[in-house]
Amino acid sequence: MPSHQAPAREETGAQPRAGAPAAGTARPSRARPAWLAGALVVLAASMVAGLLGGAADISPWQVVLQAADWLPFVHVDSGLTPVEQGLLFELRLPRVIVAAVVGGLLAMAGAGYQGVFRNPLADPYLLGAAAGAGLTTTVAIVLLSVPGNAIPVAAFAGALGGVFLAYALGHSAGRGGGTATLVLAGVAVTSFLTAVQTFIQQFKVEELQRVYAWILGDIGGGWEQAVMVLPYGAVSAAVLLLHGRMLDVLSVGDEEAASLGLRAGRVRLVVLMAASLATAAAVASSGLIGFVGIVVPHVVRRLAGGSYRIVLPLSLIGGAAFLVLADLVARTVLAPAELPIGVVTMFVGAPFFVAVLRMTRRTLT
Repeated sequence: MPSHQAPAREETGAQPRAGAPAAGTARPSRARPAWLAGALVVLAASMVAGLLGGAADISPWQVVLQAADWLPFVHVDSGLTPVEQGLLFELRLPRVIVAAVVGGLLAMAGAGYQGVFRNPLADPYLLGAAAGAGLTTTVAIVLLSVPGNAIPVAAFAGALGGVFLAYALGHSAGRGGGTATLVLAGVAVTSFLTAVQTFIQQFKVEELQRVYAWILGDIGGGWEQAVMVLPYGAVSAAVLLLHGRMLDVLSVGDEEAASLGLRAGRVRLVVLMAASLATAAAVASSGLIGFVGIVVPHVVRRLAGGSYRIVLPLSLIGGAAFLVLADLVARTVLAPAELPIGVVTMFVGAPFFVAVLRMTRRTLT
């Protein structure tokens, strides 16, 4: 398990000022109901845009009428043909739902990892969680022919293994596992696990195209994909949301937490497992979609403050809106062709990560 001390300061070795917040925390959260309401409005707008956008040209008003017709006890004639109704209900609607669930889980998992490690650069993609889940998912599909409903279990084991391996490597390389050390360890673990995954893929060359599409992110699996990710996502999200206040207490230090009767080790273990389950569910259902877990929580902290009681729910909602919009871009920018959604998130996330890394180094030096 992670050490109970704050990450060591990089380069200068300076210690935090007395009473200063831990790394990754920000000014106190404010206007929580207003931020939540605003985030829900943004999510609703992004989901409507996801239904409207695409290669097929469908009237926005007809889409609105058809959406109303799906409501219980409401019967409206949208004027859409059966083919257009099938396009909306069988393709676009489940795709929007999967994007929202996966994006919310990845963003919330990133916030959870950042709270556990007290490290602003912790992220499912950078910590090795996504790569570990990807490796065990590939083994389950290519070598073991595991049934689809059991794949998230294999991915969960891989996600936990990847995180523990990255932390152990970072902790052994530097006392306390500082920000840069932990990130470098995560990159090393991710590279190694990805290499092993690529090697395993060679056993079934005929599956390479499907696996390659999965690696770059695939949320077009319809309702079956949505049904697979929802139960695991609901459990992990509920656990993380219930631990927001505890993560706030941990952010001020383990001694202070212990004086308040909080068992820091148990809280970290539960949050780590819940975040890994969220990552595993997202990866098993939709592939490796990077940088959502670092972009969204940092934007939330900048806007609404650093309390995890607001960071976690806003990350869930913001991550959902972010990935729905990323999928809309992936479907429309080269229409009728389609970009892998992972390419879109990398275009956004890579420069954002560089900016966050620069800000973090200025804070720690």
